[in-house]
Amino acid sequence: MNERVTGEMDEVKSPCIRHCCLDEADICLGCFRSLDEITGWWEADQTTRQAIVLRAEQRREQHISRYA
Repeated sequence: MNERVTGEMDEVKSPCIRHCCLDEADICLGCFRSLDEITGWWEADQTTRQAIVLRAEQRREQHISRYA
């Protein structure tokens, strides 16, 4: 998971890799977040961000296994 320590609190970094392209389900093929997850990122708390990153990683794995 993409995290960096900032003092006493872990900050979950955005998984954005600046290769934005949405598929037919509005999932970014760069970071594998949904459009709602992307637009809500800055308002999300750290727990929600961790969940978003986990879901994105699962989507990436599914994509790789489907199209590899």
